[in-house]
Amino acid sequence: MNLFPRNEHAVERVVRVALGLGVISLYFIGPQTPWGLLGVVPLLTGALGSCPLYTLFGISTCSSHTQNKAV
Repeated sequence: MNLFPRNEHAVERVVRVALGLGVISLYFIGPQTPWGLLGVVPLLTGALGSCPLYTLFGISTCSSHTQNKAV
């Protein structure tokens, strides 16, 4: 079983990383509340290319020929 199967499209990964960086910036620049640290979640899932919730529910937004499958 593959722990982090690739299940995100490249465009979705870019959006997740950008969103994560934007939310994290709120921690340093904006209202400076701990809620800004939630941006770590989309940042990490975008960087890894694997979303644990997608894996749990069997969802994949990447095309089938680029998807890593467990043998």
